[in-house]
Amino acid sequence: SAAKRQLMPGIEHRSHKGLNNRVENSHLPVRRRERRMMRFKSARQCQSFVSTHGQIANLFNLHRKHLTAADHRQLRAHANTNWREIALSIKA
Repeated sequence: SAAKRQLMPGIEHRSHKGLNNRVENSHLPVRRRERRMMRFKSARQCQSFVSTHGQIANLFNLHRKHLTAADHRQLRAHANTNWREIALSIKA
């Protein structure tokens, strides 16, 4: 490695065994998204699902960081009420 530094000092030489391993990189957020998208027949179908899913998931994705249990239950009940209204409007 000292010879590499002398021959090419401006280049970073990384020799860790996992740097070029795709299995090690498979846990990156981009890779996870790619794996999920492979289940759809087309990009259009994926986009259609994701746009709808995002709106619905935001109703139920409550962040518990600074919420008391009572506040969390109240927000959860409100989300369920909203979901029931949406489901009934679609059904009607």
